Amino acid sequence: MKFSQGTVHQILGELNQCEGKRAGFAALFTGPNAADKAAVIAQISKKSGHGLYRVDLRTTVSEFIGETEKNLNRIFDDAQQRNAILFFDEADALFGKRTDVKDAHDRFANIETDYLLQRVETFAGLAIFVTNQHHDFDEAFLARFRFIVEFC
Repeated sequence: MKFSQGTVHQILGELNQCEGKRAGFAALFTGPNAADKAAVIAQISKKSGHGLYRVDLRTTVSEFIGETEKNLNRIFDDAQQRNAILFFDEADALFGKRTDVKDAHDRFANIETDYLLQRVETFAGLAIFVTNQHHDFDEAFLARFRFIVEFC
C-alpha cells in the first residue's frame, strides 16, 4: 500500500487490538524517503504511547556462530519487557533471502534467518522494518508483514 495518514491510523488500530495479547505484528516500510519513514515511526510511537527500541544492526550481527541469535533474543526480550516498538533500520542487511547450503557459513546464515522468523512471530508488539530494497527479502519474511507500506 502507498503511504497515507490513514496508514498510521490502521497501524495504530492494529496495535490497540494487540494490547494484552500474545501475538503482535510486523510492518515493512520501504522506499527511498528515509526522513518520511522516520517521521511516521516517531508519530506511531508517540500516538501509541509505546517507546521506540531502535536496533543497531552493527552491534547485532556477529561473525561468531550463535552470537547473532543471542543478540536478537536479548533485543526482542528487552523490547517486550519495555512494551516498546521494535525498529529495524536498513533491515535488508539482516533479512535477506535464504540461500542454498554450499558451506557451513550458508547453513548458519539460514539458521539465523529461521530464528529471526520465529522471533518475529512470537513478539507480542509491533516490529517495524525499514529498507530501500524489500525485493531482496526472503519470501517467508514478506508473508509475515501485516503491512507493507511504500514511501515515495
